[in-house]
Amino acid sequence: MIPTMIIFGLLAGRWWKSALVVGTVGWVAVLLTTGVIEPSETALIFGAAFFGLANTCVGVALHQGTLRLVKSVRSSRLTAELSVPAAGSA
Repeated sequence: MIPTMIIFGLLAGRWWKSALVVGTVGWVAVLLTTGVIEPSETALIFGAAFFGLANTCVGVALHQGTLRLVKSVRSSRLTAELSVPAAGSA
């Protein structure tokens, strides 16, 4: 189920703060509602929250990294196009 939270982080990475909170709480909620962990297992709840946060963080980091790379490439192309004189102008 690790890819679930990574994909969530990738999709919601634009709003990274909210994505991290929702990913952490959401993962614990999924595990509690499916019966994987019981509400009385406090240590497991905190562990699940940590792993939900970590996996969502990986997805958010991939999203943010890709976003910065795309912006950098677009910016460098625009700068290159503006600095090269048009053909035929002298």
